[in-house]
Amino acid sequence: MSEGTEATPESGSIARLRRELARGTTELAVLSVLSVRRRYGYELLKVLRQTGEGVLEVKEGTLYPLLHRLEDSGHILATWEAEGRTRPRKYYVITPDGRTYLGMLRTEWSGLVDGMRQLLDTLGEVRE
Repeated sequence: MSEGTEATPESGSIARLRRELARGTTELAVLSVLSVRRRYGYELLKVLRQTGEGVLEVKEGTLYPLLHRLEDSGHILATWEAEGRTRPRKYYVITPDGRTYLGMLRTEWSGLVDGMRQLLDTLGEVRE
């Protein structure tokens, strides 16, 4: 917690909710980033952190096992490449099967978001 910020049960609940949402959307986020262009692991991690507006806090210990699972499932392809005098980097690119899977994930996510928006709009704001 930062100075002047008090820990409350609600802040713990929000943190748990963010972790659960991030856990369920990391595949979608990774495949979405890779659908634009190939990336190496650390670069991918930086893009996810910078563009997720603080909501998607992906750690290396989460990202690399996910990349291995996506590779094993045929959704991404990894290749080692050396650029100039730098050490070789492992680049990841989305496959055609990965694009199909990404389309399914996007459809599911959009349905969930739309359904929650409709539910929340229908019920109105929470009154304190």
